[in-house]
Amino acid sequence: MGNKNNTERITPQQYQAMLAGATKKTRGIHHNESRLQQSCKSWFNRQYPKLAKLLFAVPNGGKREGLESRIMKAEGVVAGVADMILLIPRQGYGSLCIEFKWGRGRQSDNQKEWQAVAETWGNKYVVIRTFEGFQRVVTDYLSR
Repeated sequence: MGNKNNTERITPQQYQAMLAGATKKTRGIHHNESRLQQSCKSWFNRQYPKLAKLLFAVPNGGKREGLESRIMKAEGVVAGVADMILLIPRQGYGSLCIEFKWGRGRQSDNQKEWQAVAETWGNKYVVIRTFEGFQRVVTDYLSR
């Protein structure tokens, strides 16, 4: 299923099958957000292979404590940064910042603050809840 550089995680069909077979007990919000993000990245890589390296994840999630937390902050980790960034200017925007949310998941206060800053500086910011929503937003963003 993977490709040479191991960037492909699951296909859109596998994602849809996962949704169809999931029960409430197996639908951990962060786990499903991760699967949605993997599926979207996989689709993007196949749809836009020349742009694949310009859509990247920001590994900012998860709780870290102690030394690891201090190191990451010193390295520049910023609370609230979007899950993925498409570093291509279009439609008068500098980039497309993508936050993935599952179900009724909501943005944290840090995410809302980061969104405001990103938009103030000319970036487009979207919250994505479905694979189809991702396809629509990205296709529209890149087509102009």
